[in-house]
Amino acid sequence: MLDSVKIQRRQSEIRQTLAELVGKDSPTEDETRRMADLDLEFRNNETRYRAALITEDTARREAGADLEGREGRQWADLVAGFELRQVALALDEGRSLDGRTAEVVQELRSQGGFRGVPVPWQALEVRTGETVAAGTPDPMSTRPIIDRLFPDSMAGRMGAQMISIDSGAVEWPVVTSSVTAGWADGETANVAGPTAYATTDRAMKPDHNLGVQMKITRRSLKQSGAALEAAIRRDMQGAMGAAMDQAVFLGTGANGQPLGVITGRSTYGIALDEVDDLATWAAFRASVAAFMVANAASGPGAVRAMIRPELWDFMDGSLWDAGSGLTEWDRLTRQIGSTFTTSNALAAPAGDPLATTALLATTTGGVAPVFVGAWGAIDVIRDPYSDAQSGGLRITALATMDVTVARPVQLRLLTGLEIEAGGD
Repeated sequence: MLDSVKIQRRQSEIRQTLAELVGKDSPTEDETRRMADLDLEFRNNETRYRAALITEDTARREAGADLEGREGRQWADLVAGFELRQVALALDEGRSLDGRTAEVVQELRSQGGFRGVPVPWQALEVRTGETVAAGTPDPMSTRPIIDRLFPDSMAGRMGAQMISIDSGAVEWPVVTSSVTAGWADGETANVAGPTAYATTDRAMKPDHNLGVQMKITRRSLKQSGAALEAAIRRDMQGAMGAAMDQAVFLGTGANGQPLGVITGRSTYGIALDEVDDLATWAAFRASVAAFMVANAASGPGAVRAMIRPELWDFMDGSLWDAGSGLTEWDRLTRQIGSTFTTSNALAAPAGDPLATTALLATTTGGVAPVFVGAWGAIDVIRDPYSDAQSGGLRITALATMDVTVARPVQLRLLTGLEIEAGGD
């Protein structure tokens, strides 16, 4: 207990005792001396109380600063001990959840309705030190997921930011006006303006549901619990991660899919660079220069590039200078900050001559170019009836997500990057 609180309580006791003594018409000598002693103690305590407040002020400030970040650390510690094995056993055998897993599920249920058992997004991440072969995973170290998707996802590598949303629709106002400054032409002249300050709302709505169904055989359920947990996590991560990546960039905006970055280029207002020539560093350099002209990137090192494996194959085999042995790929990677290859987030090469596309992205002022919204947690629903004859269990995992482009100027799409010579 703080000293100031102890002193306050003592002061209350003194006041109560003095009130009883003062109320007597003819106090005895002992009672009179008692009143004098209490009065002196009360005045001394006032001085001690002020001193205690001064000394405790620093401690209060430090404790307040610690509380600001304590909630996030406590949640990370709880999720670090979350066991998908317990979820599988609860769905199959009705076993009660315990430990950190029970605390996480209870917290998620308090924030939103779930038909099944809610599973936090962090539980799908690959945890450091996991050894499936030995059957002894160590779930003590979990990567953070505050501002990133799954560690191996292309969306995360390209700078997309994952936003956790409890309920409802969320929108971000993005500045679209061109406010300019101007000099006053003379001593009494006015400066430039006024220029309208306009914004455009980038909204995300819970209209898109992503799901994965898994069949768990009776043999799997009776095997090592730790191995089952790792297998379920890998299956969920692989299936949902691939579908998320594809939707972020190639989502059609129809049939339940969100509108992806590349498919919705014209809707989002993303710049298009039509190369229609053999893929070289010069084609990428022109787009990077356009980034810098628009003040979206400070230099080529701040730009990320997402390409197809076929484009890497072509550029790595195209010599820029036979004497130096440098290829077009060498020139690209020496300038661009990061280059990633994917066969999932970009459409396959097509046309005659065969051509592909590439996406460039950069992060300006700490603002991600793309937002990926995730509502609540992953809802895991049990179905013990579909495979009841074989003693199996069917589990469905549902997630509600949406995609939006926060700042189109931080993205550029290159098309017509030819990876073979055209016919005569």
